[in-house]
Amino acid sequence: MEKLNVVCVDDQREVLSAVAQDLEMFSDWLSIEECESAGEALAFMDELDAQGEYVAVLVSDHVMPEKTGIQLLTEVAQDIRFKHTKKVLLTGQATHSDTITAINAAGIDHYFEKPWNPQQLQNAIRTLVSEYVFQQGFDYLEYQQHLDSNVVLKYLREI
Repeated sequence: MEKLNVVCVDDQREVLSAVAQDLEMFSDWLSIEECESAGEALAFMDELDAQGEYVAVLVSDHVMPEKTGIQLLTEVAQDIRFKHTKKVLLTGQATHSDTITAINAAGIDHYFEKPWNPQQLQNAIRTLVSEYVFQQGFDYLEYQQHLDSNVVLKYLREI
């Protein structure tokens, strides 16, 4: 079974902790990782890749020092190692223009405004990781009990 990670990035520790707590329900099959900056997230993702681990989902705040979440997500989208990594923007301060850039340049898979609904975030993460497993060509049977059944059925119909 491949080691799958969800990397969460926010420069506000309390928000980062809240996201991680909402995703704790997945910790029996996913590693939920926390980073406080875009630079830390990129370095951590490099480490994971070097260790043969996978970043299934990257959840990022938008307004952060040094690099914005959109800049981070765009950089990840352009890195061939993370071509299947699902990208989520979680923010309370993105403008309409920022959102368009996130969609067009970063290819985000989901957008949430703060405060988010924990159940909706959990559902989105389950769906995105399920899609990631199939897009990476992993043996879905190893994860089947955790995956979104609608995604599993969709991909099985395509086989």
